[in-house]
Amino acid sequence: MKVHALAIALLVASAVAMPALAQHRVPFPDGRTVTVMSWNVSNGVDAELAAVPSAANLPDLLQKVAAVYQGYVARNFPDRAAAIADQVAAHRPDLIGLQEAVLVRTQSPPDGPSTPATMVALDYVQILLDALATRGQRYEVVVQSINFDAELPSALGFDVRHTDRDVILARIDSRAPDLAFTNAQAGIFSANCAVTSATLGPTTFRRGWASIDVKLRQQTFRFISTHLEGACLQATAAIQQAQAFDLLGGPAATTLPLVLVGDLNSAGDGTGAAYNKLTAAGFTDAAVVAGIGNSLTCCQAPDLSNPTSLFDRRIDFVLLRGPFKVLGTQLVGEQAADRTATGRWPSDHAGVVTRLGLAHPSH
Repeated sequence: MKVHALAIALLVASAVAMPALAQHRVPFPDGRTVTVMSWNVSNGVDAELAAVPSAANLPDLLQKVAAVYQGYVARNFPDRAAAIADQVAAHRPDLIGLQEAVLVRTQSPPDGPSTPATMVALDYVQILLDALATRGQRYEVVVQSINFDAELPSALGFDVRHTDRDVILARIDSRAPDLAFTNAQAGIFSANCAVTSATLGPTTFRRGWASIDVKLRQQTFRFISTHLEGACLQATAAIQQAQAFDLLGGPAATTLPLVLVGDLNSAGDGTGAAYNKLTAAGFTDAAVVAGIGNSLTCCQAPDLSNPTSLFDRRIDFVLLRGPFKVLGTQLVGEQAADRTATGRWPSDHAGVVTRLGLAHPSH
């Protein structure tokens, strides 16, 4: 059997926008303020995924896919989700943009994508929601984007299906109504990283975005979460810029005030082309406004077990366009005390939390 026959036939699911929770509302007793968070929660297997296209033959491919699955287990997202939930509970963001919120499914006997895998092995979003619920924090998914979605056989005797997602969570509360959600949208970028390997043929690593319109005390703004390309061997900067252009011509093409959060994989020190394109288009950087523009957000070791932080760049952001006032911004999950009991960092990225005041445009 040729590897090409079962290889990466990507399950080309289009981006999925889940129904917005139009009637779910959250109170803001202190006025027109909102707290947002962005966190790349780390799929934990970037290195293992990157190795799959280099498989020399079918036996090598099966071993490399098995290593991906074993990597999920070793990086222990349920344990890390508890640490992430601790930070969410401490700051109670009203909206959270999650990146690398993967869904891992299996199927046996292995046949590649011929029979789509549906058996859930790990659902990072549900695991996090459950961890939040045990802390008395109620959140729901309001929209998600289905990005890279591929299924391959493994040496473990079953297919492994990796589905990458950008997800927006909203805090749910039963108090007086002040916040409403409409117009859930999601999309895939037109430019993505494409690689070709001897065993798998052409493979496209799709990335995308998710957005929701948020009404707060008669004022509406749009909240966008995204994850730009970061590790393509061919023209990463050019792909990032094209993806930033897609954002500006897509969900950001609105007169509504905008909050754009995510892992841009583009440095905020003046050298990041995609970051520069967004700021040139009128976005301001909440961390810079708050005076912590030199804070680093990435990246810990692939296995997340390094004893001291290895952060050396700032690529995770809360960007704003419109009548917002930055009331405070801070990083979370970046301190040694934030690690799990087994010594792992919650993610290879820090989370970014920003509290905003939304002024009426006439003010």
